[in-house]
Amino acid sequence: MKELLIRILDLFGLACWLEITTDAPRCTYYFGPFLTTKDARMSQDGYIEDLTEEGAKGVMVAIKRFKPKDLTIFDEVSESKAFTPILKISTQASVNL
Repeated sequence: MKELLIRILDLFGLACWLEITTDAPRCTYYFGPFLTTKDARMSQDGYIEDLTEEGAKGVMVAIKRFKPKDLTIFDEVSESKAFTPILKISTQASVNL
């Protein structure tokens, strides 16, 4: 019966979801759905432990009532800014007079 109620709440975007963000890698993870915020809170430690064992740093948790479109969001823009090229090639020619 509880699973049916969770499915109905999730259908309308009223179920609780854990939103866990990490600084490294820069990601947002959604875990759920849960019937209540208490249920979500009781489950969060396991998810946090799994992420930290995988090397995640700067973990922050929020509980939200909504329906996420994606369960994992990787922030590619901030990760690509961390890339520094070793060699730059210019197409401009310099002329010494």
